[in-house]
Amino acid sequence: QVQLVESGGGLVQAGGSLRLSCAASGRISSLADMGWYRQAPGKQREMVALITNSGRSNYADSVNGRFTISRDNAKNTVYLQMNSLKVEDTAVYYCKAHARERYSGPWGDYWGQGTQVSVSS
Repeated sequence: QVQLVESGGGLVQAGGSLRLSCAASGRISSLADMGWYRQAPGKQREMVALITNSGRSNYADSVNGRFTISRDNAKNTVYLQMNSLKVEDTAVYYCKAHARERYSGPWGDYWGQGTQVSVSS
């Protein structure tokens, strides 16, 4: 089983910064795309940023230019640097990884438990 553990959430004032981390552990044969999603109260979960294992990244329009996703393949860890935070960035942030536990096994999507990010005005 692949486990994802997020950290780094918290409360910050608008205009501030936070850095989220997500470490993958457990039975991991291959780790492909990793990403961050968020879900605000009463809203659907949405993609924030994605990164391939070769480092290509993609961002939601709402965070492009303010957030930066990166990863350390040696540590099976993905990061999200969030700058110029806005009140509307308040949400639970979830890490997701596309991985497989065995070399010849099936690929699957794995999720972390989520970390709360709250931005005050």
